[in-house]
Amino acid sequence: MILTCPSCSTRYSVDGAKFPASGRTVRCAKCGHSWHQAPEIPEPEPEPAAPAPAAAESFAASSPTRAYAPAATTPAPRAPIGPKLAVVAGWIGLIAMVLAIAVSAVRWRQDIAVIWPQSAGVYSSLGLKVNASGIDFRQVNYQRQSEDGQIVLAVTGQIVNAGSRELPVPQTVRVTLSDGAGHELYHWTFKPNATVLKPGQQVPFVTRLSSPPAAARHLEVRFAKDGP
Repeated sequence: MILTCPSCSTRYSVDGAKFPASGRTVRCAKCGHSWHQAPEIPEPEPEPAAPAPAAAESFAASSPTRAYAPAATTPAPRAPIGPKLAVVAGWIGLIAMVLAIAVSAVRWRQDIAVIWPQSAGVYSSLGLKVNASGIDFRQVNYQRQSEDGQIVLAVTGQIVNAGSRELPVPQTVRVTLSDGAGHELYHWTFKPNATVLKPGQQVPFVTRLSSPPAAARHLEVRFAKDGP
């Protein structure tokens, strides 16, 4: 313990353990000055430092380069699928409606042609046969026969109502004979034996021609609007 005289600043080295806790009076041997000297207060021992965490020691020792996880990429906003589905459904519905109309127009073409005769030309351009009157010929056949030494051409067939409602039967039927080049050689008319036919109803017809042209190769049966 080091004592310093407050008067002459003379320094003395003494044993601090001999000082009581309340201190004591001392006197300078050089100048004779006396003063009360408090005992020396021992300095507290420093507490041992807590060991650093192993992870921290490892980081301090090796100083590795810190790795960063890449930031999650924010997906680009997508357009809502609701409007897209509505557009697709609209197109599908439109296509289905057009197809339904087309199928109906083909299936019921005969009835449409009867109601709207101008449509017969449209169907004909598409290669679809229709009869604007709704009354048609079916199972038309012909054969040459000999009667009393003469050649007779017999033409047979059915007159049919191809529509879906009752229809009148045109009263003039024209039969035309033509040669191999399509030139008309002869024609005649006859009157069918029915005036009205119900839907799907049919009536037979028979007509004959004596001494038909020998060059005749083709036969056509149709209704004549203005007579023979």
